[in-house]
Amino acid sequence: MARIFITGSTDGLGRAAAKALIDEGHHVALHARSRERALAVDDLASRSAGVVIGDLSSAVETRSVADQVNAIGRMDAVIHNAGISSTTGRSATPEGHATIFAVNTLAPYILTALIDRPRRLVYLSSSMHRGGAGSLRDIDWIERRWDSTRAYSESKLYVTALAYAVARRWPDVVSNAVDPGWVATKMGGAGAPDDFEMGYLTQTWLAVSDDPTAIVSGRYWHHRRPQVPAGEVSDGRFQDGLSATLAELTGVTLF
Repeated sequence: MARIFITGSTDGLGRAAAKALIDEGHHVALHARSRERALAVDDLASRSAGVVIGDLSSAVETRSVADQVNAIGRMDAVIHNAGISSTTGRSATPEGHATIFAVNTLAPYILTALIDRPRRLVYLSSSMHRGGAGSLRDIDWIERRWDSTRAYSESKLYVTALAYAVARRWPDVVSNAVDPGWVATKMGGAGAPDDFEMGYLTQTWLAVSDDPTAIVSGRYWHHRRPQVPAGEVSDGRFQDGLSATLAELTGVTLF
């Protein structure tokens, strides 16, 4: 059985993925933003590999999350599921970063660099990443007038490009991005029309399946079918520019 860490596993897709993997007998390390939020996984905690606590909008707490995961033991897979879609204004983190950017992009980058390298990495993307197409200028929304929708789209473009960069730079790791679809979560809303089950089962499939299709690196998936992402995602120069910018902003070098 595999050992898997899932960020943002107290509700929504993350919790569903965690429960599915635990029910299959895998050893799942859960993640909650706070000790209060961890109460939401009390029913899973006793069957889990542990519950990791840390707010991913804080670089300090994100580093602590990596330390806690490494203390549990080397993971076979990490699912970067946690994310937020909107904030009131730019909403700066303790380090001064835009919160959407910090949670959706900087945290997966830091965790990828600091968690002992697993065999598989899964990054949660969105079809909205295509709306983030453009340059890497003002990546942290210092100069531009704030636009939550654009900021979310860009953050998902960056994390999708990160998944592809890891696939290119770490040939020993299977790294993929997943668009779960517009599904009924707190973020998606109760009326979201897409298939919730396929949203999380695509993540679990990429994390543990021995299906030859699931162990091909550098793909963008929707409901277990490969899709074509925005052009920047596959552009090595864009990936390298993004990696350099993230390293500068976090003080953490990935490649």
